[in-house]
Amino acid sequence: MFALISRVYLNGKLQFSRKAFEVIQILKLNSLKCLSFQSHFSNFYSTTVEYKYDLKINNIDLKQYISKIQSEYSELINTSNHIENPRYNQLLPVILILQKRENVVSNILSLVELTTSRDKELSLLAKAEEAEMTAKLKGLDDELFEALSPPTKDDSFDSIILEVQAGVGGQEAMLFAKEMFDMYCSFTAYKGWKYEISEYVATDAGGLRHGSISVSGHQVYKYFKHEVGVHRVQRVPATEKSGRIHTSTVSVTALPQPDEIDIKIEAKDLKIETKRSTGAGGQHVNTTDSAVRITHLPTNIAVECQVDRSQIKNRKFAMARLRALLYQRELDIQIAQSSATKKSQVRSNNRNEKIRTYNFNQDRITDHRLQGVHFHNLKGFINDGGDLDRLIQSLEKQLRINCLLELVKEVYK
Repeated sequence: MFALISRVYLNGKLQFSRKAFEVIQILKLNSLKCLSFQSHFSNFYSTTVEYKYDLKINNIDLKQYISKIQSEYSELINTSNHIENPRYNQLLPVILILQKRENVVSNILSLVELTTSRDKELSLLAKAEEAEMTAKLKGLDDELFEALSPPTKDDSFDSIILEVQAGVGGQEAMLFAKEMFDMYCSFTAYKGWKYEISEYVATDAGGLRHGSISVSGHQVYKYFKHEVGVHRVQRVPATEKSGRIHTSTVSVTALPQPDEIDIKIEAKDLKIETKRSTGAGGQHVNTTDSAVRITHLPTNIAVECQVDRSQIKNRKFAMARLRALLYQRELDIQIAQSSATKKSQVRSNNRNEKIRTYNFNQDRITDHRLQGVHFHNLKGFINDGGDLDRLIQSLEKQLRINCLLELVKEVYK
């Protein structure tokens, strides 16, 4: 709004023109109208005049969800050491964006009357300012969506094993499996990630039965999780003399690889007991409290050690064994999770269980998870990486919207 006022100064002089005076008078009037929502963002939603600026996703109003977040934030800032609270740090960016958004909406509302002014010059200036504010509002809404969208644990994985397996369709399926394998190698290079081929079972006809790639890069699983499933190809094989279109499938799995396990043992989680050693070992071993028993309370794992005369050494040995057992426990959990992930991803390679169709005759790629979204230039899609990146970005945005809407629905229950 200050930008608009500055434009009606007379040649940069400090006195206002008549037009600037009119602007200020109208702004004063509008400021009284907007007073009801300048202190708290939630009050903005209590107005009914400017409903078009309400926050919505897929036509679902977020006012109650926003109000819940604001109430939670207000409660947090009234507690001691709230700055150290993870939830406070999670909500703070949302609150700051909401405050900026409130100011922008207030400015837009103040311009409404100016845009309909009989003075054409003033009206044009107001409309230009309104366009700038509207663009800024859109940018803030995009930021707000990013801040509101809940992050998932899977997004943090920077290493995966990507597997491509030929499905239904014989040699044609194997030929397309090779093309898909090459597509993912190109996409990985396009993203600037590192990859290493760990398995490649080729056919005599130049196809691929099964291939695995180890991919590492920032949040690679966040991208490749959208490629998991059955991919269907429809085209006329080179060996088909009658020109009949064949349908074949290729399955893709992406297994996240957790970082090296870091075992942290807190002193408060340990119960340490000492006692006299038992069995052979001489008078000193059997008459001193050198044996050590350590119990890890969260997991109830207990270890004992009495191999040495020194209690300190026995304690050290017991801690080493406890750490090894906890490491193995975490490793078993991760292996089980990886196996479960693969089972849920593989299912079957039937033609009907598809996530995407590559139709060569129509030069079209259709992702069945997105309505009305198609890509053309199929060869470019496979070889370039840019179109695949844009498609995955659309799928990721849709996923985050769905996750956010699930949280919003909880508020309305």
